[in-house]
Amino acid sequence: MSTATQDTKNPAPPPAGTPRNLVELLIQNWSLLVRSMRANVRQYGMLVALALIIVIFQIWSDDILLRPLNVTNLVQQNGYILILAIGMMIVIIAGHIDLSVGSLVAFVGAFAGVLMVNHDVPWPLAVILCLLVGAAAGAWQGFWIAYVGIPSFIVTLAGMLVFRGGTQILLDGQSLSPFPEGFRKISIGFIPEMGPYTQYHNPTMVIGLAVCAVAVWQEWRGRQQRAAYELDVMPIGLFYVKCVAIVAAVMAFAMTLSSWHGAPFGLLILAGLMVIFAFVMRNTVVGRHVYALGGNQPAAKLSGVRDKRVTFMVFVNMGLLAALAGLVFTARLGSATPSAGLNFELEAIAAAFIGGASASGGVGTVLGAIIGGLVLGVLNNGMSLVGIGTEYQQVIKGLVLLAAVGFDIWNKRRVGS
Repeated sequence: MSTATQDTKNPAPPPAGTPRNLVELLIQNWSLLVRSMRANVRQYGMLVALALIIVIFQIWSDDILLRPLNVTNLVQQNGYILILAIGMMIVIIAGHIDLSVGSLVAFVGAFAGVLMVNHDVPWPLAVILCLLVGAAAGAWQGFWIAYVGIPSFIVTLAGMLVFRGGTQILLDGQSLSPFPEGFRKISIGFIPEMGPYTQYHNPTMVIGLAVCAVAVWQEWRGRQQRAAYELDVMPIGLFYVKCVAIVAAVMAFAMTLSSWHGAPFGLLILAGLMVIFAFVMRNTVVGRHVYALGGNQPAAKLSGVRDKRVTFMVFVNMGLLAALAGLVFTARLGSATPSAGLNFELEAIAAAFIGGASASGGVGTVLGAIIGGLVLGVLNNGMSLVGIGTEYQQVIKGLVLLAAVGFDIWNKRRVGS
């Protein structure tokens, strides 16, 4: 009998670990999916919660929530909070807190008003000076926290009072306006239309396609890296589903914006910050030091982390982002007011915790801060659209924050046990 005949009658057994039938394949894939979900339980949970909130308010508001005009307003209304949330997430990861960012937003806005309205300083120069003021304010607070050893809660609480009082002094209790049109476009301007006429805004669609390409490449690169280190990777079928879902979500968002006036400049600023800080926190030595410092400061110091310098730079960064948020907010409002920035620090802190930050430090992502900020933003917008009073809105947001932190504590206890 020939060898071919023997092979046909007695086929070689499949390699070890190879699924023998469809049931085993589904069981293996389901196990990998469950492990992946457990490893990213906070991030996936908030994504699901955000999707459910959007669906609920889209139905409840008679399809108003996702109309192009409202989506654009949602982006512009929450851009400065999301900028603050990125910085606040990094501060919380490092094991600290910053209560002064709302007052610093107001102070920078007042300083911008004095420069541009009272002294006719060109707005590009005024923007640079305001950013320097924000960095200096962060350095001042970082010095007391990092090198003197005063708790960040006390230092930033003092900063909140100082910057709020400084705002009153600069404005003398009055509002300043108008601001130059070029400055206002930072927040309310849109990318100019280019190319042939279509039903959609061409530059925004091109940006959406570019974002899809980069996102899919990042997912594929991450998968290859995990496979190279022999770590669990998502089954290829589920990986393709995930990539399709990312592309569909990005393009749906891009098409919605393109149906109105296109992407606002504020969205480009936010996207740039998200890419930069996500890369820094995930792929640089500084980012790893921030995580190490928040996770276990004594161990980080013994391993060579310069804890004082890292803490100092974290607060300089927070001051810089607070100044940028102040400029974006002032540009959107069109005037510098003494009451600007009220409760912004609470919104930023809530966004960070809802997005996965841990109260003990060492845990969190920039993407999580964005997701947490969007959860709050959609809640605010949706509840306003359906006519829920502001007093009830505060109650609901407080319960959402409490639930997010409570879930984090429960998850840690579950993993520990």
